[in-house]
Amino acid sequence: MAAELSAHHRRLAQQKREAITTAATELFVERGYDRTSLARVADAAGVSKSTLFKQFPTKAALFEAIITESWQRDAGDAAERPQVGDLRSGLTTIGHRYAELIGQPRMTGLFRIVIAELPRFPELGRMQFQLGKLPYFASVQHYLESEHEAGNAVVPDAESAANQFLGMIANYVLWPRMLLTDWKPTPSDVNNAVDEAVQTMLARYTPDTPS
Repeated sequence: MAAELSAHHRRLAQQKREAITTAATELFVERGYDRTSLARVADAAGVSKSTLFKQFPTKAALFEAIITESWQRDAGDAAERPQVGDLRSGLTTIGHRYAELIGQPRMTGLFRIVIAELPRFPELGRMQFQLGKLPYFASVQHYLESEHEAGNAVVPDAESAANQFLGMIANYVLWPRMLLTDWKPTPSDVNNAVDEAVQTMLARYTPDTPS
């Protein structure tokens, strides 16, 4: 019984946490980071102020949680590296996971918050880069390094290659959303963008086949 109650309490705490981060993201986009108080977030999330402050004692701590959850949760297992051995398959898996991740409305909102508030709150940009984008890019970089070491690819600069690959996808899926409110590519369009990025990477980094 105690174990069931404990599991129930953990589920409730997680539900409240998700309600808080969702409400905060919406308010930050709508009102701006500076003009959004933790008290207003608590009201929007339908939780008490004490519940919110227990989990997030500061607005910076709340924003850190939003970044971490946005990069880790929205695409499920997006950060998991595929198995080494098939470069085309691995890149395709990473590409589709990344497109799904950055195509989420939550992620679009996060980027808009950071861009809008960067002049006054540069620490938000550092959080977004260090807690979200950098670890994700590092995971892709390590995958490419592993394929290189296994002889399945020739990638002397895996950091640059990871930026090239993810940049090609983000340039189609994410960045137009920052300027065009009606940018809604179809799943087929997104799949084609990923496939083209994979083909470009294969043309650049596949080992030469002996004649």
